[in-house]
Amino acid sequence: MALSFCGSDNGSNSYSVNEGVLNNGCFVDALNLVPHVFLLFITFPILFIGWGSQSSKVQIHHNTWLHFPGHNMRWILTFSLLFVHVCEFAEGIVSNKGMQTNHLHLFIPAFMGFIAATTSVVYYHNIETSNFPKLLLVLFIYWVLAFITKSIKLWKFAEYSVGPQHLRFCITALLVLLYGLLMAVEINVIRVRKYVFFANPQKVKPPEDLQDLGVRFLQPFVNLLSKATYWWMNPLIIGAHKRPIELKKIGKLPIAMRALTNYLRLKDAYEDQRTAEDPNRPPSIWRSMYRAFGRPILLSSTLRYLADLLSFAGPLCISGIVKYLNKTGSDTYLGVYFMSTTELLQNTSVLAVLLFLALVLQRTFLQASYYVTIETGINLRGALLAMIYNKILRLSTSNMSMGEMTLGQINNLVAIETNQLMWFLFLCPNLWSMPVQIVMGVIMLYYFMGCSALVGASVIVLLAPVQYRIATKLADTQKSTLEHSTDRLKKTTEILKGIKLLKLYAWENIFCDSVEDTRGKELTSLKTFAFYTSMSIFMNAAIPIAAVLATFVVYHFINETGPTPSEAFAALALFHILVTPLFLLSTVVRFAVKAMVSVQKLSEFLQSDEIGDDSWRNGDTSVSMEAGKKHLGVTKAINRKQPMRYQMDNYEQPTRRQMRPTETEDVAVKVSNGFFTWGSNLSTLSDINICIPTGQLTMIVGQVGCGKSSLLLAMLGEMQTLGGSVYWSKLPDNETVHEGNISKNRYSVAYATQKSWLLNATVEENITFGSPFNKQRYKTVIDACSLQPDIDLLPFGDQTEIGERGINLSGGQRQRICVARALYQNTNIVFLDDPFSALDIHLSDHLMQEGILKFLQDDKRTVVLVTHKLQYLIHADWIIAMKDGSVLREGTLKDIQTHDIELYDHWKTLMNRQDHGLEKDVQQDSQTTLERKTLRRAFYSREAKNQIDDEDEEEEEEEEDDDNMSTTTNRRSKIPWRVCWCYMSSGGFFMAFLMVSSKLLKHSVIVAIDYWLAIWTSSKTSQSAGAGQDVSNGSSLDDSYYLPVFITLCAAGITLCLITSLTVEFLGLSAATNLHHNLLNKIIHAPIRFFDITPLGQILNRFSADTNIIDQHIPPTLESLTRSTLLCLSAIGVISSITPAFLIALVPLAVAFYFIQKYFRVASKDLQDLDDSTQLPLLCHFSETAEGLTTIRAFRHEARFKQRMLELTDTNNTAYLFLSAANRWLEVRTDYLGAVIVLTAAGAAIWSLRYGLHSGGLVGLGLTYALTVTNYLNWVVRNLADLEVQMAAVKKVNSFLGTESENYEGSMDASQVPENWPQNGEIKIQELCVRYDPMLKPVLKHVNMFIEPGQKVGICGRTGSGKSSLSLAFFNMVDIFEGKIVIDGIDICKLPLQTLRSRLSIILQDPVLFSGSIRFNLDPERTCTDDRLWEALEIAQLKNMVKALPGGLDAVVTEGGENFSVGQRQLFCLARAFVRKSSILIMDEATASIDMATENILQKVVMTAFADRTVVTIAHRVHTILTADLVIVMKRGNILEYDKPETLLEQEDGMFASFVRADM
Repeated sequence: MALSFCGSDNGSNSYSVNEGVLNNGCFVDALNLVPHVFLLFITFPILFIGWGSQSSKVQIHHNTWLHFPGHNMRWILTFSLLFVHVCEFAEGIVSNKGMQTNHLHLFIPAFMGFIAATTSVVYYHNIETSNFPKLLLVLFIYWVLAFITKSIKLWKFAEYSVGPQHLRFCITALLVLLYGLLMAVEINVIRVRKYVFFANPQKVKPPEDLQDLGVRFLQPFVNLLSKATYWWMNPLIIGAHKRPIELKKIGKLPIAMRALTNYLRLKDAYEDQRTAEDPNRPPSIWRSMYRAFGRPILLSSTLRYLADLLSFAGPLCISGIVKYLNKTGSDTYLGVYFMSTTELLQNTSVLAVLLFLALVLQRTFLQASYYVTIETGINLRGALLAMIYNKILRLSTSNMSMGEMTLGQINNLVAIETNQLMWFLFLCPNLWSMPVQIVMGVIMLYYFMGCSALVGASVIVLLAPVQYRIATKLADTQKSTLEHSTDRLKKTTEILKGIKLLKLYAWENIFCDSVEDTRGKELTSLKTFAFYTSMSIFMNAAIPIAAVLATFVVYHFINETGPTPSEAFAALALFHILVTPLFLLSTVVRFAVKAMVSVQKLSEFLQSDEIGDDSWRNGDTSVSMEAGKKHLGVTKAINRKQPMRYQMDNYEQPTRRQMRPTETEDVAVKVSNGFFTWGSNLSTLSDINICIPTGQLTMIVGQVGCGKSSLLLAMLGEMQTLGGSVYWSKLPDNETVHEGNISKNRYSVAYATQKSWLLNATVEENITFGSPFNKQRYKTVIDACSLQPDIDLLPFGDQTEIGERGINLSGGQRQRICVARALYQNTNIVFLDDPFSALDIHLSDHLMQEGILKFLQDDKRTVVLVTHKLQYLIHADWIIAMKDGSVLREGTLKDIQTHDIELYDHWKTLMNRQDHGLEKDVQQDSQTTLERKTLRRAFYSREAKNQIDDEDEEEEEEEEDDDNMSTTTNRRSKIPWRVCWCYMSSGGFFMAFLMVSSKLLKHSVIVAIDYWLAIWTSSKTSQSAGAGQDVSNGSSLDDSYYLPVFITLCAAGITLCLITSLTVEFLGLSAATNLHHNLLNKIIHAPIRFFDITPLGQILNRFSADTNIIDQHIPPTLESLTRSTLLCLSAIGVISSITPAFLIALVPLAVAFYFIQKYFRVASKDLQDLDDSTQLPLLCHFSETAEGLTTIRAFRHEARFKQRMLELTDTNNTAYLFLSAANRWLEVRTDYLGAVIVLTAAGAAIWSLRYGLHSGGLVGLGLTYALTVTNYLNWVVRNLADLEVQMAAVKKVNSFLGTESENYEGSMDASQVPENWPQNGEIKIQELCVRYDPMLKPVLKHVNMFIEPGQKVGICGRTGSGKSSLSLAFFNMVDIFEGKIVIDGIDICKLPLQTLRSRLSIILQDPVLFSGSIRFNLDPERTCTDDRLWEALEIAQLKNMVKALPGGLDAVVTEGGENFSVGQRQLFCLARAFVRKSSILIMDEATASIDMATENILQKVVMTAFADRTVVTIAHRVHTILTADLVIVMKRGNILEYDKPETLLEQEDGMFASFVRADM
């Protein structure tokens, strides 16, 4: 066994060169070694000396820049080269086995070639990243040398008539080709970069993205290997373990992926379809999508086809390995052995390596295909969002107000339709790759199993429509579930908003039941949902079993003999491959249908009316011009229906010139003969002729609904113009602008709408609204709007977030911020639409004086003010009076006084009445203080709560882990087992046990089926080998024994599949039922303090988002997780039991897997959070833009908002891209692990077979299982990560389940309380001490008082003196920790809460109504007669109004009682108190939100209707309690004065007297 290079066979003279040097085959092989050795000798020193001395001249922060052309080509060729070298090496070794002694020259050159090729690519990569092209010459020389030596070898082969039938000839020919191509690539680099042979080498700059340090998404820029394996993600994913991934870390998007770039691509494709011949035909969105994003989709589909074809290598290799396990013509030329191509493929070791390579390649292609579609989908989504947004900014307002386009529709477009299209794009390569995969699979099955395979395949195909049915059913059920859950949410929201009232009236259980009702309906549709989901899962698991069963039974009946192991296991593997596309196909088809609907909706939206696009305009183009001035880029929009662009300029000059002579300089806006409409042909405003004088204060007055706001909007160009024109004067310095600049004619207008509109931003940003910040000006504006006290209350001052997601401000506060915004803007014209409507009198006066008269007039700004407050008319320079959509009068107050005396008198009487109101108004503690009070309460309590929360969390952390350094890392990588346990137990122990046991059984049965198959097929081969003639008898005996068992096992497997899929879903359902039920009960019965300190949004989140996750997301994730985990475990178990040697290799694999999943879970969780948190601002931005359209357009801030939208979209897209790249990162790694598992399993099997350990059937079984592992490994990790995120929902719900309930029982039994208690209404309070929470100071300290039956008592005091706390103490709503309240001889603390609260009445200061009927609002328990209800309504002065409503008592009350005014709502609450005939009534500041007239009625009613009852009034305005029998003045929780009002008034220096004086 001497190791000589040329071998030393007997009789062959290896080293003789008699026939010429080149005719010695061994010498030719030696010659082939030369280039490889040359390359290694030159490059190794260069590689190891390092690049420190001559690093790149261009400083960039990524060493990922690809400088040289032909980069990807080179990588692909090098990889092919490596593969061919491996083949050459394998061929050499196998040939060598056929010789007598070792011929090293058969495989050493191949081995060296492999090393040299690897070195070449490493060397190239280093040169490329350091941009030093001169060193590439080395590679060029190597390719030339290698090409020459290989060509010599090929030529010699041809000479000795070695042809393509021999493998070595083919390999050599391939190598020649590859070296030639690589040489060409190298020449191309020289041609482009000119680094040698040329005088001036080309200078290159890195792409913009790489110069920008913010771009962290490197996928487009890294080299091919890193692209394929996502190697560049490593630092990010591993770093996430130490500190969470933040937005800073993921940086910006590369330019090519930004929303703007893609928007322009899509828009061009969209606009190009508008042809001159047919201008009205809507462009097709599909076609534009194809034009803009067709190429990447084609690339992805190509990759997908490659992956699908490679996936069939698995079954083929398995069948080969099993077939040739125990098998062992040769041609000899040039003194060595040549083998044919098929012979190599019959070598099991070669097949194992091929299988490994095929798997690695297939997975790489598949992941690349996924990545490309996902990137394209994200690009498409960015482009669509930008398109929708641009359209929103141009929507005509009438569309919004006529309800053709609701906010909901727009939100749906943004949140749902764009995502549907994105998902469709993700899945669309499946549409054309799956049919191909299925057809190929069936053909191969036919090749292995004959006709019987077609039976099995038809089972699969026939069940596909059933799956599609199930998929559509699922979509429908989901819809109905959604409807029920929105309904439930609405009810829950109402309960939580009115919780105080419900508790005071002891109605919480009634309302709780109604929510449970809706929840019941929701659960019914969830049950259907669960059923269909489990059916779908069952189909997926059972179809392969059924197919296998059908195939083998039919095979048995057609062919007398059973299949061989190689055929059987190839068929098994094929069935597993086939199931996936069929299962997915139904999903893909469903998504395709959804995408069609989405495109339809989008297309309708993009076709809808735009502003300035007047469909009712007939030929009066001057109007169009005037309306058109509104919109900057309006030329295109207006003339969409008339393609002649130029007509605008023609009409331009005449309209302008006519105005010149008549126009005086001091008119800012002039409307002549204006007829305007909101979209029907009826004009809302008719015959408008007005001028707005420059630099003066113009007021517009008139009754409600006479078109004042519409007039402002018409001037802003928001209404459709039927006739006439609006003219905006130019600025004096603008006099000389050209015609083209006409759109500048209308400059930005500061506009404050009637319905205040805030951005989700800080207070300061809302006021400056994109203008530069000027401290002095800002301060002045804040003072003018008296916002300072409100800002001081906010937790972070003017840096507090307000708006939908921020702090809820009251109406007045919001309105003042809007006015402040209009004042702060530096515009010449200010439009204020009724800025005083939500303000009380002091604030209005202050705003009028400081803000409008001083601040705006000093700046000589033109102000247009719409108002109802006529007392301000004296300040106006110009007045426009309106009536029923036309102008009644226009002029100064003097003009009107002289010319229209009637109108003037009318105003005068109104003014008197308002002044009257004014006097009374001054007496009240104004609305503003009230608003501030509620704000203050909300904040302080919330902060206290937050502190408590933080403390809790810290304690938890310390308990869990004392070693604080490691807490962060550990907490982030731990799986929340405790929460999982809690989830399982809320699903019920029986269900959980059933699930686990049935899962285990199912998987063991599936293993048993395959194992039985292995024994059955192996017995066949051994028999036929042994028995020879006697086959038929033996086989029939055997089959009659094997077949029934096989059928039974399959049947059992299918049944178990059904059971498991049902148990998982229904376990999830019962968990969801219990969790929601407990949550609702806990929260509704929580003490009132809980609601003060927990923000409403947080509680609602538990009921919406978290409940939704628990209902719909956890069960499928749990199912998928258990299934994939058990599949992987059973596979590893099977392989280890067949080839124990596999266990040794398993240890390093397990370690690798552990680290991959550990890092991935943490990073994935962070990226998911980022994706969620960036999505919300984006959706909010869309909805707030749609709400504030008129304001944005008046201010002309469209561009700024577009910019913001693009930024938000890009941020969200970045997070999403990183998330999907991280998923690819994981999948590539787990797939490679899987491939290694297959390789080791095959290797172990072949190795142990050499020693004859077991039959071929079992090897087939092991390999089939190893193949399934590759599919399921990444699912294990992905599902783990998802489950972890979803379990957070359970954790949050659980944290609320720990809240204490109120003590409902009391120490007395309800039956011991007399029926009619309290009959007299006598109240004794002794040494009463009250606090809100054991951690807080007491709010009432040792209060004593005695109230006789029927007395009217008034309690007054400053804000925060404990008046309201006292009223809550009567109902035992607060913690009474000392003293007692005795009513009619019973201590209220001993009573059950239900009894106590149902026997007393209270009227709260904020009126609360629930949606439903009037009857339901007055008497939800349905105990009273109609007469009693009418009587109560009559007392409350509401009878006539309710009679007039359709349905009377059953008339509808909308959510929050919005269809009644605040005063009416308060009266309803009063009626509610009358319906409950109790002898004690408590009024808590009940008259604060009522006008004077109604309040007087109330006073009378209380005196007459409640003459014989005890009434305790907590007063805001002291004059309401001057007639009381007893007045109590409180201060800081103590009683200060206690006497009759007359006596108290006599004490000059008393508190009460000073209150009354202040009120007068």
